[in-house]
Amino acid sequence: MPLDAKALGAALHEELTLHSTLCRREAGAFQDAIRTGQEVVVACTQEQRLFGELGTQTEGAVSPIRFVNIRETGGWSRDARDAGPKIAALLAAARLPEPPPVATVSYKSIGRLLVIGPLDAAEQAAALVADVLDVTLFAQGPGQAGGAQARRFPVLGGRLTGLSGWLGAFDVQWAADNPIDLDLCTRCNACIVACPENAIGLDYQVDLSACDANRACVRACQVAGAIDFGREASAQQERFDLVLDLRPATAEPTFVQHAPPQGYFRSDGRDMAVLLKLREMVGEFDKPRFFAYKQKLCAHSRNETVGCNACIDICSAEAISSDKSRQQIKVNPHLCVGCGACTTVCPTGALSFAYPGATEQGARFKALLSTYAAAGGQSAVLLLHSQEQGQALVEELGRAAQLRRAQGVPAHVIPVPLWHTASTGVDLWLSALAYGASQVVVLATHEEAPQYLDGVQAQMEVAQAILHGLGYTGSHLRLLRAGDVAALDTALQSLCNTRQLLPPVAARHAVAQEKRATLEMVLDHFIAHAPLLKEGLPEAIALPAAGAPLGSITVDKDRCTLCLSCVSACPAGALQDNPQLPQLRFLEKNCVQCGLCATTCPEDAIALQPRLLLTPERAQLRVLAETQPWACVRCSKPFGTFKAIEAMLERLSGHAMFQGEALERLKMCGDCRVIDLYSSQSEAKVTDL
Repeated sequence: MPLDAKALGAALHEELTLHSTLCRREAGAFQDAIRTGQEVVVACTQEQRLFGELGTQTEGAVSPIRFVNIRETGGWSRDARDAGPKIAALLAAARLPEPPPVATVSYKSIGRLLVIGPLDAAEQAAALVADVLDVTLFAQGPGQAGGAQARRFPVLGGRLTGLSGWLGAFDVQWAADNPIDLDLCTRCNACIVACPENAIGLDYQVDLSACDANRACVRACQVAGAIDFGREASAQQERFDLVLDLRPATAEPTFVQHAPPQGYFRSDGRDMAVLLKLREMVGEFDKPRFFAYKQKLCAHSRNETVGCNACIDICSAEAISSDKSRQQIKVNPHLCVGCGACTTVCPTGALSFAYPGATEQGARFKALLSTYAAAGGQSAVLLLHSQEQGQALVEELGRAAQLRRAQGVPAHVIPVPLWHTASTGVDLWLSALAYGASQVVVLATHEEAPQYLDGVQAQMEVAQAILHGLGYTGSHLRLLRAGDVAALDTALQSLCNTRQLLPPVAARHAVAQEKRATLEMVLDHFIAHAPLLKEGLPEAIALPAAGAPLGSITVDKDRCTLCLSCVSACPAGALQDNPQLPQLRFLEKNCVQCGLCATTCPEDAIALQPRLLLTPERAQLRVLAETQPWACVRCSKPFGTFKAIEAMLERLSGHAMFQGEALERLKMCGDCRVIDLYSSQSEAKVTDL
């Protein structure tokens, strides 16, 4: 692997010494470094465990140690000689401080395991974990061999009616509707021998569809009394910490979501990896609280009317639900798996990804791209991939390149591991492009839920529409799908075939934790350097309707009565009234296209218009509708709008309660209406009754 220590040191503003056997003969240099108290970056992840052990055994070692992979990601490729700028960028990012700690979510498991499936497979799986787990079986048929004669584990039977929860808190409901009580059954097999229809299997349950009520089994079981066809089905419920589902793939799944809850495993019973993982799941466990939620920014609901549902629709773990009565959404932190897709599609930033936050992720992108450019690199591509399958695929590609079976990761492609590929969105992608990346590529493997890929693609189309509308040609954003090394290698090599137009100056803004604030800063940067600036920018750029977080609204002035219900519904302050005049005003910069105004409007007078307005009016209040005030016919005080009162009179004129003086009273203000009601001689009074 070619390394130029002098060039790397110049890019990182420090003197570097090249070590080739730091984990072997040169281990002393590593030990000297970790005694200094300064941060130590080791450019080798293969021997991370060895370096960790060496650090604990070194007296006086106080330095924090970080590891970065520069071999499979850059040094092992066909163009490794040109990978110096990328290696410098990876080393610079590795020196960044760790993100601040986030709140955690706790689970507690004492090892109560429920195994659901055919009795023979369930007993075999239970035998492999019973020494560390408290196992209960839920029989779903006998399987091939049926249950063993010796009953080692409690067995439940009946019809499974419900399973919900998470690690340490799974609630199982079932209907005990079989004539054989498994608690009383002694497995003497007398009922199986006696049954003329062979309706009883070695799961010791009666197949009622095959039984013709001969009741020979009842007579054979008189001693134990375990069989009673007259027993009423009873609803049962019990709590478990873990669930192992051994039912075949053709069976109806217990959890239909793409990401099942922690502590639930589906297997065929022969997957040793699953069984080994189950054995380790006893104790207390913590995971990061991946999200932060600000209700005041949420555009989900106002006045029990639903507007934006983006986060609920995309969540693959079904961790997000609507609480429209309280004008908010609810996120169950125990079900959340940290994909971050909800934060990507959230138009307001009410949901933000916290592990790491947008600020830390933006600083990482900026360090990578600025160091890459300072080291002489050109046309950088950020390859965003997951820390699991995505990273494994990238490393496998590097090893294949070393064996000359593949081209490897190109020198201008910088792999960036993420907790999940759906956790970044428009604000971070555009910021990366503003910092100098020519492309941002998101690598999708088989681990992502389909709705995640749809959501990411929709957000990319919005961002790309903005860039093309400003005159930045090329394909700046790409969702790359690859399931194996060959597909990834081919796709990465094809990135060299495109050229993107970018701002001539890299942006200097820092990514804010607030999504809308970052979006405004990065849009200002792209607009200020737009290629169409000299020719003249268009007035507005049309955006795709799906997922657009920017836009305007149109109001049908003939239908609008200026009731201003849309103003009270708008969560972003984009719609405003005028305290001095009956006007509906709009600040386009604030609009998040949630649709609450359109669904709230009683006249159906509002329609959404996804776009990016490029004129100064985007940041200025403008009047969408206005009318004359209605003056009370009795005292001349204005109390409503002309259109609203006219609409009310038209709708109520045919009602029996609003005829004659009653209809005329609607034209009065509240005070005059009361005075007229009590002074009228034709109105019946309580005192006259």
